[in-house]
Amino acid sequence: MSARKTAIQSIASHKVAPTQNYLEHAGADIYGQYVFGESVQREYLPKPIFRRLRRTIDGLEPFDTVIADAVAHGVKEWAMAHGATHYTHWFVPMTGSTAEKHDSFLSPDGEGKTIAEFSGKNLMQGEPDASSFPSGGIRATFEARGYTAWDVTSPIFLQVEPNGVTLTIPTAYVSFTGEALDHKIPLLRSQEALGKQALRILRWFDNTTSSRVFTNIGPEQEYFLVDRRLAEQRPDLLLTGRTLFGAPSPKGQELEDQYFGPIRERILAFMMDLDRELWRLGIPSKTRHNEVAPGQFEMAPVYEPTSVGSDHNMVVMSTMRRLAPRHGLMLLLHEKPFAGINGSGKHNNWSMATDDGENLLDPGNNPHDNAQFLAILAGVIRGVNVHADLLRAAIADAGNDHRLGANEAPPAIMSIFMGSQLEDVLAQLEAGGASASKKGGEIELGVTSLPVLPMDATDRNRTSPFAFTGNKFEFRAVGSSAPIYWPQTVLNTAVADSLSSLADDLDGVAHGDFAGLTSILSGIIRDHKQVLFEGNGYSEEWHAEAARRGLPNNKTTPDALPALSTPKAAELFARFGVLTERELAARAEINWERYVKVSNIEASAAIDIAKTLILPAAVKYLGELAVAAGASRGIAAVSAKVASLADNLVDAIHALEHAQHEAHGSDSVHAEAHAFVDSVIPAQAALRAVADELETLVSDELWPLPKYRELLFQY
Repeated sequence: MSARKTAIQSIASHKVAPTQNYLEHAGADIYGQYVFGESVQREYLPKPIFRRLRRTIDGLEPFDTVIADAVAHGVKEWAMAHGATHYTHWFVPMTGSTAEKHDSFLSPDGEGKTIAEFSGKNLMQGEPDASSFPSGGIRATFEARGYTAWDVTSPIFLQVEPNGVTLTIPTAYVSFTGEALDHKIPLLRSQEALGKQALRILRWFDNTTSSRVFTNIGPEQEYFLVDRRLAEQRPDLLLTGRTLFGAPSPKGQELEDQYFGPIRERILAFMMDLDRELWRLGIPSKTRHNEVAPGQFEMAPVYEPTSVGSDHNMVVMSTMRRLAPRHGLMLLLHEKPFAGINGSGKHNNWSMATDDGENLLDPGNNPHDNAQFLAILAGVIRGVNVHADLLRAAIADAGNDHRLGANEAPPAIMSIFMGSQLEDVLAQLEAGGASASKKGGEIELGVTSLPVLPMDATDRNRTSPFAFTGNKFEFRAVGSSAPIYWPQTVLNTAVADSLSSLADDLDGVAHGDFAGLTSILSGIIRDHKQVLFEGNGYSEEWHAEAARRGLPNNKTTPDALPALSTPKAAELFARFGVLTERELAARAEINWERYVKVSNIEASAAIDIAKTLILPAAVKYLGELAVAAGASRGIAAVSAKVASLADNLVDAIHALEHAQHEAHGSDSVHAEAHAFVDSVIPAQAALRAVADELETLVSDELWPLPKYRELLFQY
């Protein structure tokens, strides 16, 4: 019996076993159990130290190294009380994943024994090797020194594994020369830049109490789960995270019965374990449900400050990866793991708030009366329009190229959906002032046992890459596997630029002069309304309309990345202290190199699978057909068809090898990336088309790769 059939038999007999006592491990009882949070800090730190640390965490004063040893002692005592033996500085280099090096608390005492030590220096600074992470030329191979620095604002947590516990300290990562080598430092810089400019706007509105403005995020995380026994028989899933071959399943998502459908017992067991682990880590996991495609699901957290929420999203993904095997599953975070059905994104809900608790993107009950809201809103509109090319570049990678513009994801054109209510207000504002706003209503359901529902004043638009959803924006175009630090950094910086421009204009307008404010806002809407679009972003008509409006449409990563190397981009990031010209150039180069490397791995994997798995299966089937071909004209016809496809497969393998070889001969990484777009990826698609047709003809017993119908429906 084939390995595929054996795996399918095992799946059929799989039983879901309880993993936790859900009565003893309720969410309220375990929330934050693995986090050095405020209540734990209060318990383990002297009161003066606790108060000073909290002021730093709340953004009221910089961290004073004088208290470092006292904080470190409290952290160590708490961690060791939970069984921790090691600590690690946890950071996010420009690899797209997290990094960590573990050190033991134990140190020799000189008398043949050990003592547990953890100093303020251990807490605040680490020294990982800086030569082996992507640096875009900032560090040479022989220049190894780099530093990690404790990010006080992101909670310290415990990694609790079956065989031990590790104290985990979220950090930033910087080179020996002081340049950012990670995603965290630019994000924190962009937060400060946006906050500073937003405060200038608030001061014009006579807000003298707010001392900080920061952004909040709530990233929805889409993902696939497939049975691990089947997935491990797919080299493409193991090496690339997506299926490079696969004929469509007879049933896909066309019945629309997966979305919000009943969650299968095995999947729900995984989700329940995931929620409890995330709650223990202080991550406010809120929502879980089936997504549109078979085998696809989603979790969503409650809003958090952006730097914390970005760290938490990395922990969410790593926790998913860790828990999936316990349930015999494989997690797929790739943006397009299966052709022909929906891919996955990371819908990033984003807003601005003050330390007084005011959401600056909440329009209130009467948006036309809320001049401050309209001012902030106009700043966001201008930022997205002026820096649409940078926002597109921020979400550009090889995985997202398979998803953007398809019928389940926003197009590569950056546009903003406002909804009919705010669209009407903005139209009035452009004309000289808003005097009324559309109201919501009530939805009569016509059934006496059901209540009358309040109706929102505006609908939602899932085809928009950047949509207003009541009191926040939803950046829907971010890829499911991507760290969200970089898209947030670019968005924050783009909005900081626009708020700065608005604040400069308001410097010449007296406080309370709302006629002057209206004139400024009218000009912003008039100059940037081309980015506003309420219709179907999937339609061909929108592509034509966007071109008429002059909106950029960078369909592939090599089309999008040049935006990072323009004088405009260098000036923007430098002016707000987010990235130096060298730091920005490094990130651009890393993105180019990553695109080529990922695309090359996929092409090489496709060639290997086609040569060593698919072609031998076709040849073996031809041998079986040859035995029966003389007795049947029909069998002879099938044999001829398979033989023709096998020849085409060999030709397609050679064509892909040739295209890959030619691409490698390019004189720059930029040229190589374009060669992959123009030649290698089309050749790979042609190879897949032949292989997928063979899958529909070759005997099921001989086909070596688990099929879509098995991966998507058997778990």
